[in-house]
Amino acid sequence: MTYMTKIPAGGFTPADDDAAIIERGDLCQFVIFHSAGEMFAVPLAQVKEIIRVPDVVRMPLSPPALMGLANLRGTVLPVLDLRNLFGLPPVMIDDASRVVVLDHGHPVGLMVDRVANVVTVDRDRLEPVTQIRATIDTELLTGMIKEEDGRGIVMVLDVSKSIGRTFAAHDGALRLSDAPGGVPATAEAVDTAEAGDAADEDQLVSFEVDGQEYAFPIGEVQEIVQLPSAITQVPGTAGHVLGVTTLRNRLLPLVSLRTMFGLAAERFTDANKVVVVSLPGEQGDPLSVGVVMDKVKAVLRVDRALVEAVPTALASQGGHGDIRAICRLDEGRRLVSVLSAEGMFDIDELRAIRGDAGTAQDDVAKGDETMNGAANEDAQYVIFRLMGEEYGVPVEAVQEIVRVPEQLTHVPGTADFVEGVINLRGTVLPVIDQRRRFGLEEAARSDRQRIMVFTIHGQHVGFIVDSVSEVGRIADGSISTAPDLSGVRAKVVRGVANLTAQNRMIQLLDVDCLIDPATEALLASPDALAA
Repeated sequence: MTYMTKIPAGGFTPADDDAAIIERGDLCQFVIFHSAGEMFAVPLAQVKEIIRVPDVVRMPLSPPALMGLANLRGTVLPVLDLRNLFGLPPVMIDDASRVVVLDHGHPVGLMVDRVANVVTVDRDRLEPVTQIRATIDTELLTGMIKEEDGRGIVMVLDVSKSIGRTFAAHDGALRLSDAPGGVPATAEAVDTAEAGDAADEDQLVSFEVDGQEYAFPIGEVQEIVQLPSAITQVPGTAGHVLGVTTLRNRLLPLVSLRTMFGLAAERFTDANKVVVVSLPGEQGDPLSVGVVMDKVKAVLRVDRALVEAVPTALASQGGHGDIRAICRLDEGRRLVSVLSAEGMFDIDELRAIRGDAGTAQDDVAKGDETMNGAANEDAQYVIFRLMGEEYGVPVEAVQEIVRVPEQLTHVPGTADFVEGVINLRGTVLPVIDQRRRFGLEEAARSDRQRIMVFTIHGQHVGFIVDSVSEVGRIADGSISTAPDLSGVRAKVVRGVANLTAQNRMIQLLDVDCLIDPATEALLASPDALAA
């Protein structure tokens, strides 16, 4: 006798006592589902729940069977396409499509065309797969269920092998914090391999106000965040003080650089960013201030020979204590004023502003809309976009961020994703199109695109990305293990930041694995490439 239970339209979660009746005497229970006209089954004991197809984030360089990553109540859920696993023709997702969430030590989703029912069958109805091995790939099957009338066959999936074909055999993918040479927690950390070069360079975060470019030393920049929608005004403060907001359970004073510099106020837009700058505090208590800019431009690594003190004539006029130096870039055609946070702000005034707004302290947790987590558990990342997906790299891995020039020198004989080389301040820089490197659809050049310059095994390499959105801190507790894929795919994504409150999933990349050894050999001598 075969017993059937209809699956509800919205999916189901097995009851606590279901596992106890999966195999009872000569009876076994299975979940039955359809794909491409075929019927498949998995043991009910291995099914955690059945859900509608969620939104997924596509992983770079992932095998075709991996649709992407989804957020399942705060857990990162890899979702596989059953049709792709068996080489069946693809189909559009519709209202009947479901994801069967399987227990593989960690949850793994399997997308199917539709789920039929739960069946209980006699053991003697289970048949080996040997008789169909000649026509069907039986590697992923453990057996078959014959229908009572003898006309129908249900193929029983081997869950471990189905998942193992896409993922590596072991489950212990490295957490980002466990990786060799793990991510330092602050931007001040410098790669020892670059320490010698860094001694003669300054790293700056540049931004624009009223068409003029300014910068803070990156060591003073805690993060860059969106302008919050809610700002609490504080009576009796100076005109350049916008008010206070909350950032990671602390009150943050916000000031307008436009107003501070006596420039005309403009309506805020999505381009406005808040640069969170740290100031020296009393008895080790750090004080931060959010400086509102028109837009953020780039992360610069500047030769100190190009940095000059403020001209004496300007300094003697007073009012320029907020500018500590001026950088001459692009042979003097581009001037960047380096600001001094200590000279710009009165610490006592900022403390008073924060104190006057102390009554809002009880509502701090409710207003925090930035990346979550306690500051002492955060690491700082540069976030960029490719085809609408967000990726992050440790801020200390980014040498600088520059605009894409109108022309690059193409080099014959290189990999197809190598866009060419450019002259970056006298150095030949190989440039890789990151979309092509990840096997994504190509895009036309735009003003939002940037070249992110990384140092990979001692060599500078540029990667073209769609846009660079922010510099932010991500709490270690929000970082989940990336799916453990086989081969080089296992190394590119080292973790996934699942920011559920913001409905964001950021894939954290291992910069050293962005190019493989074969490509690295081709790029080993950029001067030769340019010859």
